[in-house]
Amino acid sequence: MLKAIILIGGPLKGTRFRPLSLDIPKPLFPVAGLPMIQHHVEACACVPNLKEILILGYYPASELQQFIADMMQEYKVNIRYLQEFTALGTAGGMYHFRDQICSGNPDAFFVLNGDVCAELPLQELLSFHQSKSALVSVMATEATRQQSLLYGCMVRDEDTSEVMHYVEKPSTFVSTLISCGVYVFSTEVFQIMSTVFNNKQSDYYSDNTHNTKETSWMQLEQEVLMPLAGTGKFFAMPTATWWSQLKSAGSAIYANRHYLHLYRMKCPNRGLTKDSLDSSNNQSCKIIGDVYLHPSASVHPTATLGPNVSIGAGTVIGPGVRIKESIILSDASIADHSLVLHSIVGRATQVGKWSRVEGTPCDPNPNKPFAKMDNPPLFNLDGRLNPSITILGCSVTVPSEVILLNSIVLPYKELTRSFKNEIIL
Repeated sequence: MLKAIILIGGPLKGTRFRPLSLDIPKPLFPVAGLPMIQHHVEACACVPNLKEILILGYYPASELQQFIADMMQEYKVNIRYLQEFTALGTAGGMYHFRDQICSGNPDAFFVLNGDVCAELPLQELLSFHQSKSALVSVMATEATRQQSLLYGCMVRDEDTSEVMHYVEKPSTFVSTLISCGVYVFSTEVFQIMSTVFNNKQSDYYSDNTHNTKETSWMQLEQEVLMPLAGTGKFFAMPTATWWSQLKSAGSAIYANRHYLHLYRMKCPNRGLTKDSLDSSNNQSCKIIGDVYLHPSASVHPTATLGPNVSIGAGTVIGPGVRIKESIILSDASIADHSLVLHSIVGRATQVGKWSRVEGTPCDPNPNKPFAKMDNPPLFNLDGRLNPSITILGCSVTVPSEVILLNSIVLPYKELTRSFKNEIIL
Protein backbone atom coordinates (compact mmCIF):
# COMPACT_ATOMS: atom_id res chain seq x y z
CA MET A 1 0.00 0.00 0.00
CA LEU A 2 1.17 3.52 -0.83
CA LYS A 3 0.25 7.03 0.26
CA ALA A 4 1.08 10.50 -0.99
CA ILE A 5 1.55 13.79 0.84
CA ILE A 6 1.24 17.19 -0.84
CA LEU A 7 2.79 20.06 1.13
CA ILE A 8 1.03 23.37 0.45
CA GLY A 9 2.13 25.73 3.24
CA GLY A 10 -0.35 28.41 4.22
CA PRO A 11 -1.75 31.88 3.51
CA LEU A 12 1.38 33.62 4.81
CA LYS A 13 3.34 31.91 2.04
CA GLY A 14 3.14 32.77 -1.63
CA THR A 15 3.54 36.54 -1.18
CA ARG A 16 5.42 36.71 -4.49
CA PHE A 17 2.28 35.32 -6.13
CA ARG A 18 0.15 38.31 -5.21
CA PRO A 19 -2.26 39.72 -6.30
CA LEU A 20 -3.30 36.37 -7.77
CA SER A 21 -3.38 34.74 -4.32
CA LEU A 22 -5.47 37.48 -2.70
CA ASP A 23 -8.83 35.97 -3.68
CA ILE A 24 -7.90 32.28 -3.99
CA PRO A 25 -5.41 30.06 -2.12
CA LYS A 26 -2.26 29.76 -4.22
CA PRO A 27 -2.50 25.91 -4.45
CA LEU A 28 -5.90 26.32 -6.12
CA PHE A 29 -4.79 28.84 -8.74
CA PRO A 30 -5.65 27.33 -12.14
CA VAL A 31 -2.75 26.48 -14.45
CA ALA A 32 -3.72 25.00 -17.82
CA GLY A 33 -7.32 24.96 -16.64
CA LEU A 34 -6.76 22.91 -13.47
CA PRO A 35 -5.98 24.02 -9.89
CA MET A 36 -2.22 23.88 -9.39
CA ILE A 37 -2.27 20.92 -7.00
CA GLN A 38 -4.80 18.99 -9.10
CA HIS A 39 -1.87 18.16 -11.37
CA HIS A 40 -0.23 16.55 -8.30
CA VAL A 41 -3.41 14.70 -7.36
CA GLU A 42 -3.78 13.39 -10.90
CA ALA A 43 -0.20 12.12 -11.00
CA CYS A 44 -0.61 10.40 -7.62
CA ALA A 45 -3.95 8.83 -8.59
CA CYS A 46 -2.24 7.13 -11.56
CA VAL A 47 0.13 5.19 -9.28
CA PRO A 48 -1.11 1.61 -8.75
CA ASN A 49 -1.91 0.64 -5.16
CA LEU A 50 -1.96 4.25 -3.92
CA LYS A 51 -4.78 4.32 -1.38
CA GLU A 52 -4.76 7.84 0.08
CA ILE A 53 -3.56 11.38 -0.60
CA LEU A 54 -2.94 13.66 2.38
CA ILE A 55 -2.72 17.42 1.84
CA LEU A 56 -0.75 19.20 4.61
CA GLY A 57 -0.89 22.93 5.23
CA TYR A 58 -2.27 25.65 7.44
CA TYR A 59 -4.91 27.14 5.17
CA PRO A 60 -8.37 27.09 6.81
CA ALA A 61 -10.00 23.77 5.99
CA SER A 62 -13.06 25.55 4.58
CA GLU A 63 -10.97 26.95 1.71
CA LEU A 64 -10.07 23.46 0.46
CA GLN A 65 -13.21 21.52 1.38
CA GLN A 66 -14.96 21.80 -2.00
CA PHE A 67 -11.78 21.11 -3.95
CA ILE A 68 -11.13 17.90 -2.01
CA ALA A 69 -14.70 16.72 -2.49
CA ASP A 70 -14.40 17.32 -6.23
CA MET A 71 -11.07 15.49 -6.45
CA MET A 72 -12.37 12.44 -4.59
CA GLN A 73 -15.33 12.31 -6.95
CA GLU A 74 -13.18 12.66 -10.08
CA TYR A 75 -10.23 10.40 -9.25
CA LYS A 76 -11.93 7.85 -6.94
CA VAL A 77 -9.14 8.05 -4.35
CA ASN A 78 -9.41 8.96 -0.68
CA ILE A 79 -8.12 12.50 -0.01
CA ARG A 80 -7.84 14.21 3.37
CA TYR A 81 -6.69 17.66 4.40
CA LEU A 82 -4.63 17.79 7.59
CA GLN A 83 -4.53 21.35 8.88
CA GLU A 84 -1.50 22.43 10.89
CA PHE A 85 -2.26 24.58 13.92
CA THR A 86 0.69 26.79 12.96
CA ALA A 87 3.48 26.72 10.42
CA LEU A 88 5.57 23.64 11.30
CA GLY A 89 8.13 23.60 8.48
CA THR A 90 8.48 21.08 5.67
CA ALA A 91 9.14 18.16 8.04
CA GLY A 92 7.33 19.40 11.17
CA GLY A 93 3.91 18.85 9.65
CA MET A 94 4.84 15.36 8.49
CA TYR A 95 6.10 14.46 11.96
CA HIS A 96 3.05 15.99 13.67
CA PHE A 97 0.70 13.87 11.52
CA ARG A 98 2.91 10.75 11.50
CA ASP A 99 0.14 8.55 12.96
CA GLN A 100 -2.23 9.43 10.10
CA ILE A 101 0.54 8.92 7.55
CA CYS A 102 1.52 5.52 8.99
CA SER A 103 -2.03 4.26 9.51
CA GLY A 104 -2.62 1.19 7.39
CA ASN A 105 1.12 0.45 7.45
CA PRO A 106 2.04 1.81 3.99
CA ASP A 107 5.11 0.40 2.26
CA ALA A 108 6.25 3.93 1.37
CA PHE A 109 4.83 7.38 0.81
CA PHE A 110 5.40 10.13 -1.74
CA VAL A 111 6.02 13.72 -0.68
CA LEU A 112 5.45 16.51 -3.21
CA ASN A 113 5.96 20.22 -2.69
CA GLY A 114 2.82 22.01 -3.79
CA ASP A 115 4.65 24.71 -5.74
CA VAL A 116 6.39 22.24 -8.05
CA CYS A 117 5.24 22.02 -11.65
CA ALA A 118 6.56 19.07 -13.58
CA GLU A 119 5.96 15.93 -15.50
CA LEU A 120 5.90 13.65 -12.46
CA PRO A 121 7.30 10.14 -13.11
CA LEU A 122 6.14 8.86 -9.72
CA GLN A 123 6.00 5.17 -10.63
CA GLU A 124 9.54 5.38 -11.99
CA LEU A 125 10.70 7.10 -8.79
CA LEU A 126 9.03 4.42 -6.66
CA SER A 127 10.71 1.61 -8.63
CA PHE A 128 14.05 3.39 -8.21
CA HIS A 129 13.44 3.73 -4.44
CA GLN A 130 12.59 0.05 -4.07
CA SER A 131 15.60 -1.07 -6.12
CA LYS A 132 17.95 0.83 -3.79
CA SER A 133 16.24 -0.26 -0.54
CA ALA A 134 16.47 3.44 0.29
CA LEU A 135 15.13 5.39 3.23
CA VAL A 136 14.67 8.49 1.05
CA SER A 137 14.75 8.89 -2.72
CA VAL A 138 14.52 12.26 -4.43
CA MET A 139 13.84 13.29 -7.99
CA ALA A 140 16.69 15.49 -9.19
CA THR A 141 17.38 17.72 -12.17
CA GLU A 142 20.18 19.85 -13.57
CA ALA A 143 20.42 23.62 -13.18
CA THR A 144 22.99 26.22 -14.18
CA ARG A 145 25.90 26.91 -11.79
CA GLN A 146 24.46 30.27 -10.77
CA GLN A 147 20.86 29.13 -10.35
CA SER A 148 21.83 26.01 -8.39
CA LEU A 149 22.57 28.24 -5.38
CA LEU A 150 18.81 28.87 -5.07
CA TYR A 151 17.94 25.20 -4.55
CA GLY A 152 18.93 22.12 -2.59
CA CYS A 153 22.19 20.95 -4.18
CA MET A 154 23.53 17.43 -3.99
CA VAL A 155 26.66 15.48 -4.90
CA ARG A 156 25.68 12.06 -6.26
CA ASP A 157 27.74 8.92 -6.72
CA GLU A 158 27.46 8.23 -10.45
CA ASP A 159 27.66 4.46 -9.98
CA THR A 160 25.26 3.90 -7.09
CA SER A 161 23.09 7.07 -7.27
CA GLU A 162 23.70 7.61 -3.54
CA VAL A 163 23.62 11.21 -2.34
CA MET A 164 27.00 11.79 -0.74
CA HIS A 165 26.52 15.45 0.13
CA TYR A 166 23.47 17.72 0.34
CA VAL A 167 23.26 21.47 1.03
CA GLU A 168 20.13 23.61 0.94
CA LYS A 169 20.69 26.92 -0.87
CA PRO A 170 24.48 26.89 -0.46
CA SER A 171 26.46 30.13 -0.28
CA THR A 172 29.10 28.75 -2.66
CA PHE A 173 28.86 26.37 -5.61
CA VAL A 174 28.34 22.70 -4.69
CA SER A 175 26.77 20.98 -7.69
CA THR A 176 24.46 21.63 -10.63
CA LEU A 177 22.29 18.67 -9.53
CA ILE A 178 19.32 20.03 -7.56
CA SER A 179 16.35 18.58 -5.71
CA CYS A 180 12.98 18.72 -7.48
CA GLY A 181 11.04 18.67 -4.20
CA VAL A 182 9.52 15.28 -5.10
CA TYR A 183 10.39 12.36 -2.79
CA VAL A 184 9.64 8.79 -1.80
CA PHE A 185 10.09 7.98 1.90
CA SER A 186 10.06 4.74 3.84
CA THR A 187 8.16 5.09 7.12
CA GLU A 188 11.39 4.49 9.10
CA VAL A 189 12.23 8.13 8.39
CA PHE A 190 10.02 9.06 11.34
CA GLN A 191 12.59 7.52 13.66
CA ILE A 192 15.10 10.10 12.44
CA MET A 193 12.52 12.88 12.77
CA SER A 194 11.82 11.70 16.31
CA THR A 195 15.49 12.07 17.22
CA VAL A 196 15.55 15.60 15.76
CA PHE A 197 12.35 16.51 17.61
CA ASN A 198 13.56 15.13 20.95
CA ASN A 199 16.87 16.96 20.63
CA LYS A 200 15.04 20.22 19.98
CA GLN A 201 12.84 19.61 23.02
CA SER A 202 15.88 18.92 25.17
CA ASP A 203 17.63 22.06 23.93
CA TYR A 204 14.52 24.13 24.56
CA TYR A 205 14.09 23.06 28.18
CA SER A 206 17.80 23.32 28.95
CA ASP A 207 17.81 26.93 27.74
CA ASN A 208 16.56 29.04 30.62
CA THR A 209 15.76 31.97 28.37
CA HIS A 210 13.63 29.76 26.07
CA ASN A 211 14.97 31.95 23.31
CA THR A 212 14.81 29.26 20.65
CA LYS A 213 12.60 28.72 17.66
CA GLU A 214 9.33 26.85 17.99
CA THR A 215 10.30 23.30 18.97
CA SER A 216 7.74 21.75 16.62
CA TRP A 217 9.32 23.49 13.63
CA MET A 218 11.37 21.08 11.54
CA GLN A 219 12.91 21.61 8.13
CA LEU A 220 13.09 18.52 5.93
CA GLU A 221 16.05 19.72 3.91
CA GLN A 222 18.35 21.02 6.66
CA GLU A 223 17.45 18.75 9.57
CA VAL A 224 16.64 15.44 7.88
CA LEU A 225 18.18 15.23 4.42
CA MET A 226 21.53 16.90 5.10
CA PRO A 227 22.48 14.47 7.93
CA LEU A 228 21.31 11.51 5.79
CA ALA A 229 23.72 12.30 2.96
CA GLY A 230 26.58 9.82 2.82
CA THR A 231 24.90 7.25 5.08
CA GLY A 232 23.84 4.88 2.31
CA LYS A 233 20.13 5.64 2.90
CA PHE A 234 19.58 8.66 0.63
CA PHE A 235 19.47 8.32 -3.18
CA ALA A 236 18.75 10.62 -6.11
CA MET A 237 17.09 9.78 -9.42
CA PRO A 238 17.98 12.35 -12.10
CA THR A 239 15.29 13.20 -14.63
CA ALA A 240 15.54 15.04 -17.93
CA THR A 241 11.82 15.85 -18.06
CA TRP A 242 10.48 19.38 -17.65
CA TRP A 243 10.47 20.83 -14.11
CA SER A 244 9.85 24.27 -12.64
CA GLN A 245 8.82 25.95 -9.40
CA LEU A 246 5.74 28.12 -9.32
CA LYS A 247 6.91 30.99 -7.14
CA SER A 248 5.78 34.03 -9.09
CA ALA A 249 2.99 34.93 -11.48
CA GLY A 250 5.47 34.86 -14.37
CA SER A 251 6.24 31.23 -13.65
CA ALA A 252 2.51 30.45 -13.99
CA ILE A 253 2.62 31.42 -17.67
CA TYR A 254 5.68 29.20 -18.15
CA ALA A 255 4.03 26.26 -16.36
CA ASN A 256 0.82 26.79 -18.32
CA ARG A 257 2.75 26.33 -21.57
CA HIS A 258 4.32 23.06 -20.48
CA TYR A 259 1.17 21.53 -19.00
CA LEU A 260 -0.68 22.30 -22.24
CA HIS A 261 2.10 20.51 -24.12
CA LEU A 262 1.70 17.51 -21.80
CA TYR A 263 -2.05 17.47 -22.50
CA ARG A 264 -1.31 17.00 -26.18
CA MET A 265 0.72 13.88 -25.41
CA LYS A 266 -1.22 12.40 -22.47
CA CYS A 267 -4.72 13.94 -22.37
CA PRO A 268 -5.52 15.00 -25.96
CA ASN A 269 -9.21 15.42 -25.16
CA ARG A 270 -8.45 18.08 -22.54
CA GLY A 271 -6.65 20.64 -24.71
CA LEU A 272 -7.42 22.17 -28.07
CA THR A 273 -5.34 22.35 -31.22
CA LYS A 274 -6.25 23.66 -34.65
CA ASP A 275 -7.21 20.08 -35.54
CA SER A 276 -9.40 19.38 -32.52
CA LEU A 277 -12.10 21.73 -31.33
CA ASP A 278 -14.39 20.26 -28.70
CA SER A 279 -17.55 22.36 -28.97
CA SER A 280 -19.75 23.53 -31.80
CA ASN A 281 -19.71 27.09 -30.41
CA ASN A 282 -16.02 27.46 -31.15
CA GLN A 283 -15.56 25.56 -34.39
CA SER A 284 -14.66 28.64 -36.39
CA CYS A 285 -12.31 30.43 -34.00
CA LYS A 286 -8.66 30.21 -34.97
CA ILE A 287 -6.46 28.06 -32.73
CA ILE A 288 -2.66 28.31 -32.88
CA GLY A 289 -0.58 25.76 -30.97
CA ASP A 290 -1.84 24.46 -27.61
CA VAL A 291 -4.94 25.98 -26.00
CA TYR A 292 -7.17 25.04 -23.07
CA LEU A 293 -10.74 26.25 -23.45
CA HIS A 294 -13.35 25.57 -20.79
CA PRO A 295 -16.56 24.18 -22.33
CA SER A 296 -18.62 27.00 -20.81
CA ALA A 297 -16.47 29.76 -22.32
CA SER A 298 -17.80 31.71 -25.28
CA VAL A 299 -15.36 32.62 -28.05
CA HIS A 300 -16.34 34.60 -31.14
CA PRO A 301 -15.49 32.84 -34.42
CA THR A 302 -13.24 35.72 -35.51
CA ALA A 303 -11.06 35.54 -32.37
CA THR A 304 -7.58 33.99 -32.47
CA LEU A 305 -6.25 32.03 -29.49
CA GLY A 306 -2.76 30.65 -28.89
CA PRO A 307 -0.23 29.47 -28.62
CA ASN A 308 -0.23 28.53 -24.93
CA VAL A 309 -3.49 30.07 -23.78
CA SER A 310 -5.91 28.92 -21.05
CA ILE A 311 -9.47 30.24 -21.01
CA GLY A 312 -11.50 29.72 -17.82
CA ALA A 313 -15.17 28.95 -17.19
CA GLY A 314 -17.77 31.48 -18.25
CA THR A 315 -15.27 33.69 -20.04
CA VAL A 316 -16.48 35.76 -23.03
CA ILE A 317 -14.02 36.47 -25.83
CA GLY A 318 -15.30 39.04 -28.36
CA PRO A 319 -14.87 39.48 -32.13
CA GLY A 320 -11.35 39.97 -33.45
CA VAL A 321 -9.68 39.39 -30.07
CA ARG A 322 -6.09 38.09 -30.12
CA ILE A 323 -4.75 36.22 -27.07
CA LYS A 324 -1.28 34.68 -26.83
CA GLU A 325 0.82 33.18 -23.98
CA SER A 326 -1.77 34.13 -21.36
CA ILE A 327 -4.16 32.83 -18.73
CA ILE A 328 -7.71 34.20 -18.70
CA LEU A 329 -9.52 33.25 -15.48
CA SER A 330 -13.21 32.48 -15.04
CA ASP A 331 -15.99 34.94 -15.93
CA ALA A 332 -13.59 37.44 -17.50
CA SER A 333 -14.60 39.41 -20.57
CA ILE A 334 -12.28 40.49 -23.39
CA ALA A 335 -14.13 42.89 -25.70
CA ASP A 336 -13.86 43.38 -29.46
CA HIS A 337 -10.43 43.59 -31.13
CA SER A 338 -8.42 43.71 -27.91
CA LEU A 339 -4.97 42.15 -27.62
CA VAL A 340 -3.69 40.16 -24.61
CA LEU A 341 -0.04 39.01 -24.62
CA HIS A 342 2.04 37.47 -21.78
CA SER A 343 -0.59 38.37 -19.20
CA ILE A 344 -2.91 36.95 -16.57
CA VAL A 345 -6.45 38.34 -16.51
CA GLY A 346 -8.20 37.80 -13.19
CA ARG A 347 -11.67 36.51 -12.41
CA ALA A 348 -14.61 38.68 -13.54
CA THR A 349 -12.23 41.26 -15.03
CA GLN A 350 -13.44 43.24 -18.02
CA VAL A 351 -11.17 44.47 -20.80
CA GLY A 352 -12.76 47.02 -23.15
CA LYS A 353 -12.68 47.27 -26.93
CA TRP A 354 -9.44 47.92 -28.84
CA SER A 355 -7.33 47.70 -25.68
CA ARG A 356 -3.85 46.22 -25.40
CA VAL A 357 -2.74 44.25 -22.31
CA GLU A 358 0.86 43.16 -22.63
CA GLY A 359 3.65 41.92 -20.37
CA THR A 360 7.27 40.91 -20.77
CA PRO A 361 7.98 37.16 -20.83
CA CYS A 362 10.39 35.97 -18.16
CA ASP A 363 11.22 32.51 -19.50
CA PRO A 364 14.48 30.70 -18.76
CA ASN A 365 17.40 31.70 -20.92
CA PRO A 366 17.14 29.45 -24.01
CA ASN A 367 20.88 29.79 -24.65
CA LYS A 368 21.83 28.23 -21.31
CA PRO A 369 21.40 24.46 -20.96
CA PHE A 370 19.35 23.44 -17.88
CA ALA A 371 18.37 27.09 -17.13
CA LYS A 372 15.40 27.40 -14.78
CA MET A 373 12.90 30.19 -14.22
CA ASP A 374 14.37 33.29 -12.64
CA ASN A 375 12.13 34.81 -9.96
CA PRO A 376 13.49 38.35 -9.69
CA PRO A 377 12.24 40.68 -6.94
CA LEU A 378 9.37 43.01 -7.77
CA PHE A 379 11.68 46.02 -7.87
CA ASN A 380 15.26 46.36 -9.11
CA LEU A 381 18.09 48.12 -7.25
CA ASP A 382 17.05 51.48 -8.72
CA GLY A 383 13.59 51.13 -7.18
CA ARG A 384 11.92 50.60 -10.53
CA LEU A 385 9.50 47.80 -11.34
CA ASN A 386 11.26 44.86 -12.97
CA PRO A 387 9.76 43.99 -16.38
CA SER A 388 7.41 41.04 -16.02
CA ILE A 389 4.08 39.73 -17.20
CA THR A 390 1.07 41.99 -16.77
CA ILE A 391 -1.38 40.91 -14.06
CA LEU A 392 -4.96 42.06 -13.68
CA GLY A 393 -6.45 41.10 -10.32
CA CYS A 394 -10.05 39.98 -9.97
CA SER A 395 -12.93 42.31 -10.95
CA VAL A 396 -10.71 44.91 -12.62
CA THR A 397 -12.21 47.16 -15.29
CA VAL A 398 -10.01 48.20 -18.20
CA PRO A 399 -11.73 50.81 -20.42
CA SER A 400 -11.67 50.77 -24.21
CA GLU A 401 -8.63 51.94 -26.17
CA VAL A 402 -6.25 51.67 -23.22
CA ILE A 403 -2.69 50.31 -23.26
CA LEU A 404 -1.44 48.44 -20.21
CA LEU A 405 2.24 47.39 -20.35
CA ASN A 406 4.31 45.49 -17.74
CA SER A 407 1.94 46.49 -14.96
CA ILE A 408 0.22 44.91 -11.98
CA VAL A 409 -3.34 45.92 -11.11
CA LEU A 410 -4.78 44.98 -7.73
CA PRO A 411 -8.35 43.65 -7.48
CA TYR A 412 -11.46 45.81 -7.90
CA LYS A 413 -9.70 48.68 -9.67
CA GLU A 414 -11.37 50.71 -12.40
CA LEU A 415 -8.70 52.13 -14.68
CA THR A 416 -9.16 55.49 -16.39
CA ARG A 417 -6.02 55.71 -18.54
CA SER A 418 -3.05 53.80 -19.91
CA PHE A 419 -0.23 52.57 -17.64
CA LYS A 420 3.33 51.37 -18.23
CA ASN A 421 5.66 49.75 -15.66
CA GLU A 422 3.40 50.57 -12.73
CA ILE A 423 1.64 48.90 -9.82
CA ILE A 424 -1.91 50.21 -9.55
CA LEU A 425 -2.88 49.96 -5.89
